[in-house]
Amino acid sequence: MANFIQPINFKVLYVFTPLVFVLTGCSETLHSQTPLSVKPSSANIAYPEIDPILGEKLQPNEELIAQNIAQVIEKSIREQYRAGNALRDAHPKAHGCVRAEFHVSKDIPTQLAKGMFIPERTYQAWIRFSNASNDASNADINKDARGIAIKILGVSGQKILESEKQATTQDFIMINHPVFFANDAKRYLSFMNDVNSHNMIRKLHIPIALGFKGTMNALGARNSQIANPLYARYWSMVPYQLGLGNDRKAVKYSVRACSMPPNNLPKNPSHNYLREALKNTLQSTDACMEFLIQPRTSSQMLIEDSMTEWDEIVAPFYQVATIHIPKQDFDTAEQNKFCENLSFTPWHALPEHRPLGAVNRMRKVIYENISRVRHDMNSAPRQEP
Repeated sequence: MANFIQPINFKVLYVFTPLVFVLTGCSETLHSQTPLSVKPSSANIAYPEIDPILGEKLQPNEELIAQNIAQVIEKSIREQYRAGNALRDAHPKAHGCVRAEFHVSKDIPTQLAKGMFIPERTYQAWIRFSNASNDASNADINKDARGIAIKILGVSGQKILESEKQATTQDFIMINHPVFFANDAKRYLSFMNDVNSHNMIRKLHIPIALGFKGTMNALGARNSQIANPLYARYWSMVPYQLGLGNDRKAVKYSVRACSMPPNNLPKNPSHNYLREALKNTLQSTDACMEFLIQPRTSSQMLIEDSMTEWDEIVAPFYQVATIHIPKQDFDTAEQNKFCENLSFTPWHALPEHRPLGAVNRMRKVIYENISRVRHDMNSAPRQEP
């Protein structure tokens, strides 16, 4: 293991720090002295129950760790931002929020026609494209994970999230990498402590804390440069339930362009060239993306293992919907403000699309608390469109 540390050297410190924000929304300021006995304001958020039939397993102190991460993020946001100017702790730099139509296919396989996936149903939607890094001032050419957050409108039925049960929205959140770098709360907390330690020896412990596979996954997610957010492929990384009752199953999601042009980066990219690319494309033409579902085909595809990709040869993706993004001018002060006030969480969901696994369970507490804090600081109404 010591030989593994040496090639990574100090460069690894600059690679891992932004990865803290890729999926769980965790803050940079979690230190090793954070007590596990302290209950944050998020402690009153109901923690998800597990589904043993689908393979969920609750981990030791999982809920308490999630609550403490939420507490640390709240403290970080309040210290980092002034009232009226609080940004997201993760994915704060948006390339734009665009209007879209989400059209469920006519010939969707029967076993996938569950919840909101009603054949030939068309929904209105908002889509937010972003960089994962917590530093919104980073240039787009910097290597980073890229995100897509989709908010489907007009979805009837009571939702899972207790504070917004009557909301008519369904969210899907993905990044342009298929796997995460940690499976459990304890390992993730250990990684966070190493990243945020002022002791250089602790920082050199990062690859050991993650292990070889976790380190490779982290480097893979971080090592991304794209030419246009519309032409990247995105994955949910973690699984979700599809359906209810005895025929419910575990699935993952993906989104890709209907046609994939070459990923030709600009020769002299501007600081915000991804926003410019998105803007230039939608000023001249419509855009098309495909929404895919990957049903689990084997119990060996573990619900609690977010570090292993489900092989598409063994478990193929099926296109279930087409996303039509009409030609539009999205880059206005009013729409950018609307974009900042949106909240996305996988728990904005029908029971038929319940998030699965430890990472998703922790996100319920963390995302709910982040949204509350950010909206309170900005004196902005917290409501679904």
